[in-house]
Amino acid sequence: MPTVLRQGAYRFYFFSHEPNEPPHVHVDRDSCSAKVWLQPVALARNVGFSASELTGIIRMVQTQQLVLKEAWDEYFGNQRG
Repeated sequence: MPTVLRQGAYRFYFFSHEPNEPPHVHVDRDSCSAKVWLQPVALARNVGFSASELTGIIRMVQTQQLVLKEAWDEYFGNQRG
């Protein structure tokens, strides 16, 4: 599970066994977890985050969308070859 970004208390990462899904990132803080699609940025799943915290997470993903998408392409592109 490569970590691609840490921002404050949040860890942004990929599961290494999901290359056939659309680009997305998992976000964890403590026992809370979310899955966010990268194109377009949208919430896929949430476990434990409040609505207001999710708004902040979505904003972070939007701000870092290019970096996260490039990391996805680099990581999973290497696995496909």
